[in-house]
Amino acid sequence: MAGLWIRRHHILLAAWTALWFLIVEPSGGVSWHYLRQGEQLLFGGDSGGGLSLYAHHPELQIGPVSLAAARLFDPFPPYTGQVLAEATMSALGLVMLVLVGRTAARHYLGTGTNHRRLQQRILVAGLAFIPMWVEVSVRFAHLDDVLALFFTTLAAHALVHDRPTAVGVFLALAVDSKPWAISFLPLVLALPSPAWKRTFLWFGGLVAVAWLPFYLGNLGSLSAARFTIPNQPASSLRWLGVSDPATPWWDRPAQFGLGLGFGTIAVRRGRWPAVVLLGANARVLLDPSVYTYYTASILLGTLLWDTVGQRRLVPWWSWVALITLYGGTLLLPTDPIRGLARLAFVVVSTSVVLCWPAKQLRRRGRGRGRGRRVPPRSHHVPEQRRREPARDGSRSGAGTTREWQSERILSR
Repeated sequence: MAGLWIRRHHILLAAWTALWFLIVEPSGGVSWHYLRQGEQLLFGGDSGGGLSLYAHHPELQIGPVSLAAARLFDPFPPYTGQVLAEATMSALGLVMLVLVGRTAARHYLGTGTNHRRLQQRILVAGLAFIPMWVEVSVRFAHLDDVLALFFTTLAAHALVHDRPTAVGVFLALAVDSKPWAISFLPLVLALPSPAWKRTFLWFGGLVAVAWLPFYLGNLGSLSAARFTIPNQPASSLRWLGVSDPATPWWDRPAQFGLGLGFGTIAVRRGRWPAVVLLGANARVLLDPSVYTYYTASILLGTLLWDTVGQRRLVPWWSWVALITLYGGTLLLPTDPIRGLARLAFVVVSTSVVLCWPAKQLRRRGRGRGRGRRVPPRSHHVPEQRRREPARDGSRSGAGTTREWQSERILSR
């Protein structure tokens, strides 16, 4: 029955994704032309492209990894390539749901968590996540945002498996896909402190490899960092008293700083699953634009928080975010009220995540002692217990076989 439930769980989410894909695709691909233009300029050798791409086209706020990925669809006719890209990005959303499920299973391994309830949380939160994922992957076809969030999900998965190098690599690929993903860097601090140096070195090295050639090849590439967009009437910035017609000079650094600061506080309080939500909140709070695809990063954040950071049966933060941010865009009557809804969600969710008392996980099994508090890091199962087979042929020692089997059921 457990295996049947898992298959039904995946089928339901796949069908939900296909339904939203069919609804949105006829009006999809709004921004796909930016990806095609960028990859053709980067790889085509035309004047104003190559390593001078960002100097001559600062409006292309797209990372080089995303442009390289967009080139995979270049051999196809334009419309066919666009639809294939949209379908691929939609499928990545399903992969991310599976990865988050496995991340949650690993995080709660040895705590006596009811894995059937955990599966239900993934399903209910996934039903809220998919509509916003289709918004970014199909309606706008923002491959850069899709890859940034996908690599961040891989980083969280690597984190709970105590793979520091992979965490650094995936976070670097996220930033190399879209620079605003730098706000998720505090995930590194959830690793054991001896691994920080190695992880940061991998992260910094891969970011430098991707971006430095453009800045060294043409110093005018720095202009891309100063690119501005209109300050929309429905933005949260308006409620913060910022009435500039375009992006203020301090806005982007403030976004990154706020996201990094909130994420660091969350990790120090033992709440690393909130890092993505807090980084996305900082973006929505201070961004002058109000595109609906921004909400996809919020929904990934609530998905991780609802399933990994919380033990409630109902993942209500995911649905609150969907109703407030996406539903508010469609239903609220005026721009100022929409801006107020965005501001209210960011303030309330950030305050609750950082300040609300949380129960500490207590793990069962040999070597930990009943009732012992788990440090606020990703120390889920000691390395020796994970890798050393038990005498009875199970994967780990006595007292852990049942939990491991539950993890296998969830991660199918």
